Amino acid sequence: MNVYAYGYPRLGKNREFKKAIEGYWSGAKTEKEMIDTILDLEKERLSLYEKNVDKIPIGEMTLYDNILDTALLLGVYKVEDLKDYFELCRGKDALPMRKYFNTNYHYLIPDLRNIKEFSYAWDKTKRFYAKFINGKNVDIWDFKAENPEVKSKENYLPVYFSPFTFIKLSFHNEEDFEKLLNSAINVYKEILKDYDEVILEDPALVLELSEKEVKLVKKLYEELSKVTKIYVLTYYDALEEDTFKALLETDIKGIFLDIVNGKANLDLLRKYKDSLKDKEVILGVTNGRNVWRADVFKIKEALEEFKDLNISISNGAPLFHLPITIEGESLDEKLLNKLAFANEKLEELNILRELLNENKEERAKEWTKGIYTSFGEIKEIREKIKNLKEEDFVRKPSFEERNKIQRNLLKLPLFPTTTIGSFPQTQEVRKIRALYRQGKLSKEDYETFIRGEIAKCIQIQEELGLDVLVHGEFERTDMVEFFAEKLEGIATTKNGWIISYGTRGYRPPIIYGDIKRPEPMTIKEIAFAQKLTNKPVKGMLTGPVTIIAWSFVREDIPNEEVAYQLALALQEEIADYEKAGIKIVQIDEPAIREKAPIKKRDWDKYFDWAVKSFRLCHSKVKPETQIHTHMCYSDFGEIINYILDMDFDVISIEATRSKGEIIKDFEKVNFDREIGLGVWDIHSPVVPSVEDMKKIVERALRVIPKEKFWINPDCGLKTRQWQEVIPALRNLVKLALILREEYKD
Repeated sequence: MNVYAYGYPRLGKNREFKKAIEGYWSGAKTEKEMIDTILDLEKERLSLYEKNVDKIPIGEMTLYDNILDTALLLGVYKVEDLKDYFELCRGKDALPMRKYFNTNYHYLIPDLRNIKEFSYAWDKTKRFYAKFINGKNVDIWDFKAENPEVKSKENYLPVYFSPFTFIKLSFHNEEDFEKLLNSAINVYKEILKDYDEVILEDPALVLELSEKEVKLVKKLYEELSKVTKIYVLTYYDALEEDTFKALLETDIKGIFLDIVNGKANLDLLRKYKDSLKDKEVILGVTNGRNVWRADVFKIKEALEEFKDLNISISNGAPLFHLPITIEGESLDEKLLNKLAFANEKLEELNILRELLNENKEERAKEWTKGIYTSFGEIKEIREKIKNLKEEDFVRKPSFEERNKIQRNLLKLPLFPTTTIGSFPQTQEVRKIRALYRQGKLSKEDYETFIRGEIAKCIQIQEELGLDVLVHGEFERTDMVEFFAEKLEGIATTKNGWIISYGTRGYRPPIIYGDIKRPEPMTIKEIAFAQKLTNKPVKGMLTGPVTIIAWSFVREDIPNEEVAYQLALALQEEIADYEKAGIKIVQIDEPAIREKAPIKKRDWDKYFDWAVKSFRLCHSKVKPETQIHTHMCYSDFGEIINYILDMDFDVISIEATRSKGEIIKDFEKVNFDREIGLGVWDIHSPVVPSVEDMKKIVERALRVIPKEKFWINPDCGLKTRQWQEVIPALRNLVKLALILREEYKD
């Protein structure tokens, strides 16, 4: 039985990836210094694979995003150098971003709507293969050089995104899909002819595909299997039966099936055993999306049913959803004995190989000794969840009634301006926080510093002329991690970083037990900020679904119960806001769409508890308290009715990279709430002009009444610099003043 692995994180143990590329962007590192670091990370990745598994993928490394790299492979965008490359990632006209399936990883969305045919261009995978497997002197990121010749080496498998998934994830005209796929097939034939075996990464195959799409998938693999031996890599869910049957009818050599996140794949294996005799079936048996150790003995027992098939094993879902290693983490030993990050997941596969191939049990017994230890239960919390009633999820009075009350109380101008929450986390802020965490700065001195930053932030917002202010979130490392540190039942890590997009990383907390709020979490800073101004200051909270989506979550109770536990803690926090005189509360739920199941037939069940958890947060608030929510990088058209059911008063959304076209999703429904359309792409260092922002607003005002329209950035400003933020916000306020003059009665 062979052991495969894929998707190892590119970040590095000490975030070398981020530091190298961002150092290059800032001018602190040369291009050569940056590239040398990336190549060192690739060597380390290969070494870990070679130590633990039999079949090793080549071509996974990227400088920003593998979907973008596939667009360059197919000649969708022409780049001359790395400056052009990064312009597509973060320049003025950077490609839009979207969550990758139902994960918190973001990919750049290529635009194929004006593409007639593809052409073979820059082949990153072939360059990595030539350099690291064939030992050739290749400059991987020389976009003008010809692609090198390669010689296949056994057990080293080049990885490419399947053209089906690539087109499916890109902007495209549906009527052009087949034509584009046929063009891509011709290019891929040229690419793949140099290899003996190849992996085509095709996660879109787990979607609910149309009959026509299934036929196109079958054609794709019939054609490409004539060129070389192909392994089809799927993950995140089970294949639909018609898609599975279509693949079996082709000459593919093998197929990866995720049986952790797609348990229905096991039913397909049982039903089609006889048709699988000539295929290798690689089962994703360990969880690439969560940090809990697997019971390797149970996996061995489960695989016994399929011993007549040509079975191999791998991780289920890419490992880049996990931090690098648990080494160096100072967590409770009972918790540590349950955990496995990316390096440990590779070790887990190694242990499974010994157990399955050689029946060696010693390491397996050591590995599993602590996985069933139970701790973290709080009976009073369990009882509260058990006793929830339907009325606990309903806010009264109606939106129409409370909207009148809020308008009369807040007296905001037409086109009110605000920001999403955070302001720049400067080097000084990070340094002071680090000193405090290391015990080198007293709590009193740290809190004095934070109050100083809040005061400066309020003053800047007052001077700029913003209407609804925020305290800046200088005390917060991350919008989820901060709350995790304040709640019982959740652990945080020192170095458990993963990538969200490009070089942007965050540390997901680990929800291991029942959740309780021991004391107020954010009141001190918000109340202090409100005392400094007569303008309203928003209280800022992260919603329960986003905390779950951006954490590693316990698996012994349903996510629904975890969400309600979090919601009750946030409900208590909002009650304290009201006591402190806070009139506006923002509950951020940017992850509510990404957390939705891949199969749309499962959406109603998911959104029922997801929406109810949001409503549980605010169901007890006073009518005069205005509830905001923030979402970004979502396909709102698919979930707009669920969003309306959340019963917020104001929503802010990302709109810049779509040039305001996202508003078309709100044309389809009777959208009666207030909305803040993001007019500034904060993921780019470019300062937007008043004219560019005005175009986005004018598109939206075709749909949204002027009385219900807010002006704000796309997202929080934590990652930006003050020298970018102040002129951008100045333009944003100037835009609002212009609009007030143009649209006054």
